[in-house]
Amino acid sequence: MKKYYPILVILLSLISNGLQAQNWKDLKLRNQIFELHNVTGSIERINGKKAIRIERDLQAIPFDLNNLQATVDEAHYAKLIDLYDFENGIIEVELLSQLQNPLPYDGVAGFIGVYFRIAQDDSEFEGIYLRPKAAMSKDQWIRNHSVQYISYPNYKFDDLRKLKEFKHEGSAPIVMNEWIKMKLVINGEEATLYIDDIKHEVFSVDKLLGKNQKGSIGLYVDIGTIGYFRNLKVQKKSLIKTSRGSTVRGI
Repeated sequence: MKKYYPILVILLSLISNGLQAQNWKDLKLRNQIFELHNVTGSIERINGKKAIRIERDLQAIPFDLNNLQATVDEAHYAKLIDLYDFENGIIEVELLSQLQNPLPYDGVAGFIGVYFRIAQDDSEFEGIYLRPKAAMSKDQWIRNHSVQYISYPNYKFDDLRKLKEFKHEGSAPIVMNEWIKMKLVINGEEATLYIDDIKHEVFSVDKLLGKNQKGSIGLYVDIGTIGYFRNLKVQKKSLIKTSRGSTVRGI
């Protein structure tokens, strides 16, 4: 039997290494565990605060400068596990956006935000994300693209611009390389965005376009962005009936 021991040791080592390889994609911050989907990630300290750091994995989903519509706004995010039935409620998170150096292309704007109602197979989700670099521009037209709503897979950023420019985008008082408090209120077909301690909404969607009504929540970054996230809080709420286009308050 002794001659089989080396083989047994090798097999156990391979199994152990395989389990480690499977588990490296999960990140834990405090009592929350995040599953990485087409992003790389780690837990780091920035400005004295412990946070999740993620970047888009370009090997998993290649980027094509000549085909932006098909290669951005995809399923690249850190998904909060053990929460698969978020429908309505409040999502709050602190996030900070930095630019990679060198930049993969000049149009990088620090894309960072939150996806919600993510289907288990990643085939559908909705999201609102920020472009802090655009918000710092002196050009008002560019600043008007500081916030973006999308609904995957049928309504990515360019699809929505073709439908009606600025209908699903807006401006916001945000900057690069500083912590931003982002609060989303999701209520039926409506979504409202609050920034920092501003009491009124800075952006709203009066008709969400996704068909998937329940799902997970993901922390999102896109091309050329280093994203940091901390203090994610999720409150599930019952649907509050409102007239379409009205602001949801007190949820």
